[in-house]
Amino acid sequence: MPVEALVFDLDGTLVDTAPDLLAATNHVLATLQRRPITLEEVRAFVGHGSRALITRGCEATGDPVDPQALDRLQAQFLTYYGANIAVHSRPFPGLSSFLDRCKAHGLALAVCTNKPEKLSLALLDALGMRGLFRAVVGPDTIGVAKPDPRPYEEAVRRSGHEVPRSLMVGDSETDIRTAQNAGVPVIAVSFGYTPQHVSAFHPTHIINHYDEAWDVLQRYI
Repeated sequence: MPVEALVFDLDGTLVDTAPDLLAATNHVLATLQRRPITLEEVRAFVGHGSRALITRGCEATGDPVDPQALDRLQAQFLTYYGANIAVHSRPFPGLSSFLDRCKAHGLALAVCTNKPEKLSLALLDALGMRGLFRAVVGPDTIGVAKPDPRPYEEAVRRSGHEVPRSLMVGDSETDIRTAQNAGVPVIAVSFGYTPQHVSAFHPTHIINHYDEAWDVLQRYI
């Protein structure tokens, strides 16, 4: 069956958000009198939500985070990040042309992310990208996060299509496992946020730039 819907991860797939996530993480670490983490470190930490990002940031800079303090630290992170969500975040090179080509072909586009829905919408709004996507599903949208396939399946349904006629685009083990759990092909980008190269998780395809994406996608449409 031909693919009619593409579902994208957000951080590290559509948008290079690492600089702004770094600033928010270091804001929280500064309140704990910890050293700032580096951009390279934060790229390896992203993908499992802000609580995991704070937890891994603390582990990298000293004692593990106090579980009783995590709610407070997460609130600090979200407040700072929400106010500075697109200072340095930008779409990855070649993405705009690829999305325009997908839209011209009549493909439905959606987002399935482990970033909270409100922040995801705010980021897409700030970058002028929200109107490109029929659906944006975060871990709080239906109360389940990737790699559980249900958020992905919800994103496909909200885009007006069926899961067997969809394809995932992501940058991490979490995204690849999500697609595998949903039983759909996955295009992995090699330039995103993962401590291991995406080839370690056996995606269906790997691209190194969005200029390569259309040639891969044509196999399915």
